[in-house]
This record gives sequence, structure tokens and C-alpha cells, in this order.
Amino acid sequence: MTTKTSPAAATRRGAAAGGQRRATGRSLRSQVSILSILGRIMLAVWALAVIGPILWTFLASFKNTAEILDSPFTLPDHLRWENWARAWTKAHVARYFLNSVVVVGISTFGTMLLGSMAAYVLARYKFVGNRVIYFLFVSGLAFPVFLALVPLFYIVQNMGLLDSYVGLILVYIAYSLPFTVFFLSAFFKTLPNSVAEAAMIDGASHTRLFFRVMMPMAKPGLVSLTIFNIIGQWAQYLLPLVLIHSPDKQVLTVGIAAISVAAGFEADWSGLFAALSISILPMIIVYAIFQRQIQAGLTAGAVK
Repeated sequence: MTTKTSPAAATRRGAAAGGQRRATGRSLRSQVSILSILGRIMLAVWALAVIGPILWTFLASFKNTAEILDSPFTLPDHLRWENWARAWTKAHVARYFLNSVVVVGISTFGTMLLGSMAAYVLARYKFVGNRVIYFLFVSGLAFPVFLALVPLFYIVQNMGLLDSYVGLILVYIAYSLPFTVFFLSAFFKTLPNSVAEAAMIDGASHTRLFFRVMMPMAKPGLVSLTIFNIIGQWAQYLLPLVLIHSPDKQVLTVGIAAISVAAGFEADWSGLFAALSISILPMIIVYAIFQRQIQAGLTAGAVK
């Protein structure tokens, strides 16, 4: 027996189903909008928590000590650039700054050269022990720096490199290699094989293939990781504190700590905040200039 459905009943059921789908869609859109609003609120709170102390430090660098202590959250009466000049000369920030530039510049270059070569070989060539070497590199990410300070101190001392730039640079390179190899090996895997095969057919050696073909193709990832290594090594404190003892060879982070101790006795808080601003400003400028390259490098692997 066949039951016939009238056109009106079918229309009503269709309208009801359509209304239910629209209600479900509106409910999903409302949930997504609520999550989006909550996410933006959390991002705003996080941005305020990060930008607030930095902005307060820059404002305090233009105040005198009385203004910092009496009205810490107000604007300075006028811009006191002499605080920056005093920190640069009297507090020896210029010497610490130059030491940091030399150490970080050489160590970043060495990190990117050795890390990119190791990552390329581990990502593009198959050989016995490939995965073992890769996991040895990656295992370095699991150990915090302070756990290795004591053995690291004795290793550098036995090598005769204690209290020297060479010892600190080598430690910086070793400290930065695990993340560099981990990141770049994944990036090199996304590069097309056809280009490498064409270069090999044209007679390119493995060295020329790497430096002339693969490295230019991996430029977004290399730029992103270079900036990350510069920021991480620039802000490093424990390693230079343990390995460098001469005041003339101290890098900026350890020098700023020494200035903060002296400021507690001399009450030169404006000079201390000026020194902090000088140490922060280069990293802000570097990130502001290369932020597009950093974002492109982080997303290039996913897009490919």
C-alpha cells in the first residue's frame, strides 16, 4: 500500500528542515563569533602584558630618579637624552653592546652555516644512521641550559677556552644547533626534487647544488631562523655569566645586570632604564624590519 504525500505537506516538511538547518547554521556562527571574540580579548591582554613593561621602560629612561620613584606611571616632563648618553659612556654599555654584536654575529653565522648543512643532508640524503644523528640533534631540545652548566664549564676550561670569545661562540653555536636542524630539516623536505635533479643533470656537484640552488630556495626559512637565533643569543644570560669572567669581555645582558646592581647603590635608576632600552631596541628594530620574512618562512612549508 502506497501512501501519497500531498504537495502542501511536503512543502511544510521542507520548510521545517530548511528552518532547522538555518537555525543550526546560526548557532554555529554564533559559537564561532564568541570564540573569535574571546580569542581577540586574550590576544589583547597578552599584547598589553608584553608591550606595557617595554613601554614603561622606555618612558622611565627619559625621567630622572625622582620622577621614576614619585610618579612612575606618568609621562616625563621632557625627554632627557642625557640618560642614554650617560648609560652609553659611563655605564660602559657601548663596550657591552659591541661585545654582544661580535659574539652574536659570528655565532649566528656559524649556527646557520653548520645547521643548514646538517639539516640538508639529514633531510635529502638516505644513509645508515640518518635517523640516529637526527634524533641526537633533536634530543638537545629536551635539556634546559642550566642542567649542562657545570659539565659545560669544565669542558670549556679543559679546552683552554674559558673567558674567551671563541669558547662562548662555540657554546652558542652548539646551544642553537638542535632547534636549527629540527626546523630546517623539515623545511628542506618541502623543496621540490625536480629542481635538484635538473641541477645534478647539468653537472652541479653536491656542494654547488646546496649553495647555489637549495639555499636560495630555502631563503624564507633561513631568514626566519636567523632572526630567531639572533634574538635568542642576544638575550642569553646564563652561558656568558658562567663562561666569561673578565668585565671587559662581558656581553650586554651580563653588563646590564652589573649596572642594575650598581644602580641600587648609586640610585641611578634613569641610567639603568636607559641601558635596558638600548639593549631592547635593536631586537625590536630587527623584528619590525623582518617580520614579513619571518611570517613567510613559518608558513612556507605548510603552503608547499
